[in-house]
Amino acid sequence: MFDDLIGKVAVVTGGGRGLGLEMADALAEMGCATALLDVGDGVETVAAELAARRGVGAVGLRVDVTDETELARTLHRVVDELGPPSVLVNAAGVAAWSPAEETSAEDWRRVVDINLTGTFLACRAFARVVLHAGGVASIVNVSSMSAFVVNVPQRQAAYNASKAAVDQLTRSLAVEWVDRGIRVNAIAPGYFLSDMTRQFIDANPEVGEGWRARVPAARLGEPADLRGLVVFLASDASSYVLGESIVIDGGYSLI
Repeated sequence: MFDDLIGKVAVVTGGGRGLGLEMADALAEMGCATALLDVGDGVETVAAELAARRGVGAVGLRVDVTDETELARTLHRVVDELGPPSVLVNAAGVAAWSPAEETSAEDWRRVVDINLTGTFLACRAFARVVLHAGGVASIVNVSSMSAFVVNVPQRQAAYNASKAAVDQLTRSLAVEWVDRGIRVNAIAPGYFLSDMTRQFIDANPEVGEGWRARVPAARLGEPADLRGLVVFLASDASSYVLGESIVIDGGYSLI
Protein backbone atom coordinates (compact mmCIF):
# COMPACT_ATOMS: atom_id res chain seq x y z
CA MET A 1 0.00 0.00 0.00
CA PHE A 2 2.88 2.37 0.74
CA ASP A 3 5.15 1.41 -2.15
CA ASP A 4 5.15 5.02 -3.32
CA LEU A 5 7.46 5.85 -0.40
CA ILE A 6 10.26 3.64 -1.74
CA GLY A 7 13.15 5.83 -2.81
CA LYS A 8 11.69 9.06 -1.45
CA VAL A 9 13.64 11.36 0.85
CA ALA A 10 12.16 12.17 4.27
CA VAL A 11 13.26 14.89 6.66
CA VAL A 12 12.42 14.51 10.36
CA THR A 13 13.03 17.32 12.83
CA GLY A 14 13.60 16.13 16.36
CA GLY A 15 14.59 12.89 14.67
CA GLY A 16 17.59 12.08 16.82
CA ARG A 17 15.62 10.47 19.64
CA GLY A 18 12.21 9.65 21.08
CA LEU A 19 9.05 9.79 19.02
CA GLY A 20 10.80 11.61 16.19
CA LEU A 21 13.26 8.78 15.78
CA GLU A 22 10.46 6.21 15.93
CA MET A 23 8.65 7.94 13.06
CA ALA A 24 11.88 8.33 11.11
CA ASP A 25 12.52 4.61 11.50
CA ALA A 26 8.99 3.84 10.24
CA LEU A 27 9.62 5.88 7.09
CA ALA A 28 13.02 4.29 6.59
CA GLU A 29 11.43 0.85 6.92
CA MET A 30 9.13 1.83 4.04
CA GLY A 31 12.17 2.63 1.90
CA CYS A 32 12.69 6.35 2.48
CA ALA A 33 16.17 7.79 2.63
CA THR A 34 15.99 9.78 5.83
CA ALA A 35 17.54 12.95 7.20
CA LEU A 36 17.47 13.26 10.98
CA LEU A 37 17.56 16.89 12.11
CA ASP A 38 18.17 17.43 15.80
CA VAL A 39 19.76 19.95 18.13
CA GLY A 40 21.26 17.21 20.30
CA ASP A 41 24.63 15.50 20.18
CA GLY A 42 24.98 12.10 18.59
CA VAL A 43 22.48 12.51 15.76
CA GLU A 44 25.14 11.50 13.24
CA THR A 45 25.64 8.19 15.05
CA VAL A 46 21.89 7.60 15.27
CA ALA A 47 21.57 8.18 11.52
CA ALA A 48 24.37 5.73 10.77
CA GLU A 49 22.64 3.10 12.90
CA LEU A 50 19.36 3.77 11.08
CA ALA A 51 21.02 3.37 7.70
CA ALA A 52 22.59 0.08 8.72
CA ARG A 53 19.35 -1.25 10.21
CA ARG A 54 17.06 -0.33 7.31
CA GLY A 55 19.43 -0.40 4.34
CA VAL A 56 18.60 3.11 3.19
CA GLY A 57 20.51 6.35 2.97
CA ALA A 58 20.45 8.39 6.16
CA VAL A 59 22.19 11.48 7.46
CA GLY A 60 22.16 13.13 10.85
CA LEU A 61 22.40 16.91 10.86
CA ARG A 62 22.60 19.16 13.90
CA VAL A 63 20.34 22.19 13.60
CA ASP A 64 18.19 24.41 15.80
CA VAL A 65 14.72 24.68 14.25
CA THR A 66 14.42 28.27 15.46
CA ASP A 67 17.41 29.32 13.32
CA GLU A 68 16.01 30.05 9.87
CA THR A 69 19.41 30.53 8.24
CA GLU A 70 20.74 27.21 9.49
CA LEU A 71 17.51 25.45 8.54
CA ALA A 72 17.82 26.69 4.96
CA ARG A 73 21.44 25.52 4.77
CA THR A 74 20.47 22.16 6.27
CA LEU A 75 17.71 21.54 3.73
CA HIS A 76 20.18 22.22 0.94
CA ARG A 77 22.59 19.76 2.54
CA VAL A 78 19.81 17.16 2.49
CA VAL A 79 19.38 17.75 -1.24
CA ASP A 80 23.13 17.42 -1.80
CA GLU A 81 23.52 14.26 0.29
CA LEU A 82 20.26 12.36 -0.27
CA GLY A 83 18.35 14.12 -3.02
CA PRO A 84 15.27 16.36 -3.13
CA PRO A 85 13.02 15.70 -0.12
CA SER A 86 9.33 14.94 -0.50
CA VAL A 87 8.35 14.16 3.12
CA LEU A 88 8.75 16.37 6.18
CA VAL A 89 7.85 15.33 9.73
CA ASN A 90 8.06 18.11 12.32
CA ALA A 91 8.66 16.31 15.61
CA ALA A 92 10.94 18.85 17.32
CA GLY A 93 9.25 20.22 20.41
CA VAL A 94 9.50 20.95 24.11
CA ALA A 95 7.14 21.09 27.07
CA ALA A 96 7.26 23.20 30.20
CA TRP A 97 5.33 22.60 33.40
CA SER A 98 4.72 25.67 35.54
CA PRO A 99 1.72 27.62 36.82
CA ALA A 100 0.79 30.38 34.41
CA GLU A 101 1.30 33.10 36.98
CA GLU A 102 4.85 31.88 37.54
CA THR A 103 5.77 31.39 33.88
CA SER A 104 8.39 33.89 32.74
CA ALA A 105 8.22 35.58 29.36
CA GLU A 106 11.49 33.84 28.52
CA ASP A 107 10.05 30.39 29.24
CA TRP A 108 6.87 31.20 27.32
CA ARG A 109 8.86 32.35 24.28
CA ARG A 110 11.10 29.27 24.38
CA VAL A 111 8.13 26.91 24.13
CA VAL A 112 6.37 28.94 21.45
CA ASP A 113 9.59 29.52 19.50
CA ILE A 114 10.42 25.82 19.28
CA ASN A 115 6.96 24.29 19.00
CA LEU A 116 5.28 26.85 16.75
CA THR A 117 7.89 29.07 15.12
CA GLY A 118 10.25 26.15 14.63
CA THR A 119 7.49 24.16 12.95
CA PHE A 120 6.70 27.08 10.66
CA LEU A 121 10.34 27.72 9.77
CA ALA A 122 10.93 24.05 8.97
CA CYS A 123 7.77 23.95 6.83
CA ARG A 124 8.88 27.09 5.02
CA ALA A 125 12.43 25.90 4.36
CA PHE A 126 11.13 22.54 3.13
CA ALA A 127 8.43 24.12 0.95
CA ARG A 128 10.91 26.47 -0.68
CA VAL A 129 13.02 23.51 -1.79
CA VAL A 130 10.00 21.53 -3.01
CA LEU A 131 8.36 24.45 -4.81
CA HIS A 132 11.61 25.46 -6.48
CA ALA A 133 11.98 21.94 -7.84
CA GLY A 134 8.31 21.71 -8.85
CA GLY A 135 7.92 18.61 -6.72
CA VAL A 136 5.08 16.93 -4.84
CA ALA A 137 5.37 16.50 -1.10
CA SER A 138 3.68 15.72 2.20
CA ILE A 139 4.23 17.51 5.51
CA VAL A 140 3.25 15.90 8.82
CA ASN A 141 3.36 18.24 11.80
CA VAL A 142 3.28 16.90 15.33
CA SER A 143 0.55 18.62 17.29
CA SER A 144 -0.99 17.20 20.47
CA MET A 145 -4.33 16.42 22.04
CA SER A 146 -3.27 19.39 24.20
CA ALA A 147 -4.29 21.58 21.27
CA PHE A 148 -7.91 21.22 22.42
CA VAL A 149 -7.94 19.67 25.90
CA VAL A 150 -6.33 21.00 29.08
CA ASN A 151 -4.29 18.24 30.63
CA VAL A 152 -4.24 17.70 34.38
CA PRO A 153 -2.60 17.82 36.84
CA GLN A 154 0.20 19.57 34.95
CA ARG A 155 0.09 23.30 34.27
CA GLN A 156 1.17 23.83 30.66
CA ALA A 157 -0.48 26.94 29.25
CA ALA A 158 2.43 27.69 26.93
CA TYR A 159 2.58 24.14 25.58
CA ASN A 160 -1.18 23.88 25.10
CA ALA A 161 -1.34 27.23 23.31
CA SER A 162 1.61 26.39 21.07
CA LYS A 163 0.04 23.11 19.97
CA ALA A 164 -3.32 24.75 19.26
CA ALA A 165 -1.42 27.17 17.04
CA VAL A 166 0.32 24.27 15.27
CA ASP A 167 -3.12 22.90 14.37
CA GLN A 168 -4.18 26.22 12.85
CA LEU A 169 -0.84 26.56 11.08
CA THR A 170 -1.41 23.10 9.62
CA ARG A 171 -4.81 24.08 8.26
CA SER A 172 -3.53 27.37 6.90
CA LEU A 173 -0.56 25.85 5.07
CA ALA A 174 -2.72 23.00 3.79
CA VAL A 175 -5.07 25.40 2.02
CA GLU A 176 -2.26 27.63 0.79
CA TRP A 177 -0.04 24.92 -0.68
CA VAL A 178 -2.34 22.14 -1.85
CA ASP A 179 -2.68 23.48 -5.40
CA ARG A 180 1.12 23.71 -5.59
CA GLY A 181 1.71 20.06 -4.77
CA ILE A 182 2.25 20.06 -1.01
CA ARG A 183 -0.19 18.39 1.39
CA VAL A 184 -0.05 19.32 5.06
CA ASN A 185 -1.55 17.35 7.95
CA ALA A 186 -0.78 16.78 11.61
CA ILE A 187 -0.66 14.01 14.18
CA ALA A 188 -2.04 14.86 17.63
CA PRO A 189 -0.68 12.34 20.15
CA GLY A 190 -1.93 11.87 23.66
CA TYR A 191 0.25 10.49 26.43
CA PHE A 192 3.04 8.43 24.88
CA LEU A 193 5.79 6.53 26.62
CA SER A 194 8.77 8.30 25.19
CA ASP A 195 12.04 7.97 27.09
CA MET A 196 11.41 11.29 28.86
CA THR A 197 7.84 10.32 29.78
CA ARG A 198 9.00 6.98 31.17
CA GLN A 199 11.59 8.75 33.32
CA PHE A 200 8.99 11.22 34.56
CA ILE A 201 6.52 8.47 35.44
CA ASP A 202 9.21 6.49 37.24
CA ALA A 203 9.83 9.56 39.40
CA ASN A 204 6.13 10.49 39.72
CA PRO A 205 4.17 7.20 39.60
CA GLU A 206 0.97 8.77 40.94
CA VAL A 207 0.81 11.13 37.94
CA GLY A 208 1.32 8.28 35.51
CA GLU A 209 -1.44 6.27 37.14
CA GLY A 210 -3.74 9.29 36.93
CA TRP A 211 -3.10 9.57 33.20
CA ARG A 212 -3.71 5.87 32.63
CA ALA A 213 -6.94 5.97 34.61
CA ARG A 214 -8.34 8.57 32.19
CA VAL A 215 -7.49 6.61 29.02
CA PRO A 216 -10.35 4.35 27.81
CA ALA A 217 -7.77 2.09 26.14
CA ALA A 218 -6.37 1.51 29.66
CA ARG A 219 -2.78 2.17 28.66
CA LEU A 220 -0.48 4.93 27.51
CA GLY A 221 0.70 5.00 23.94
CA GLU A 222 3.82 3.17 22.85
CA PRO A 223 6.09 4.90 20.32
CA ALA A 224 5.34 2.12 17.84
CA ASP A 225 1.68 3.17 17.84
CA LEU A 226 2.66 6.20 15.73
CA ARG A 227 4.31 4.25 12.94
CA GLY A 228 1.29 3.37 10.84
CA LEU A 229 -0.21 6.85 11.06
CA VAL A 230 2.90 8.75 10.03
CA VAL A 231 3.50 6.39 7.09
CA PHE A 232 -0.12 6.77 5.98
CA LEU A 233 0.00 10.57 6.08
CA ALA A 234 3.35 10.66 4.28
CA SER A 235 2.19 8.40 1.47
CA ASP A 236 -0.17 8.73 -1.47
CA ALA A 237 -2.61 6.51 0.42
CA SER A 238 -3.76 9.68 2.19
CA SER A 239 -3.85 11.86 -0.94
CA TYR A 240 -7.37 13.17 -0.14
CA VAL A 241 -6.57 13.93 3.51
CA LEU A 242 -5.83 17.62 3.89
CA GLY A 243 -5.34 19.95 6.84
CA GLU A 244 -6.37 17.34 9.40
CA SER A 245 -4.96 16.94 12.89
CA ILE A 246 -5.52 13.26 13.61
CA VAL A 247 -5.81 12.43 17.29
CA ILE A 248 -4.11 9.29 18.54
CA ASP A 249 -4.65 9.15 22.29
CA GLY A 250 -6.39 5.88 23.19
CA GLY A 251 -9.63 7.78 23.65
CA TYR A 252 -8.35 10.15 26.36
CA SER A 253 -9.94 13.23 24.79
CA LEU A 254 -13.33 11.54 24.31
CA ILE A 255 -14.31 11.62 27.97
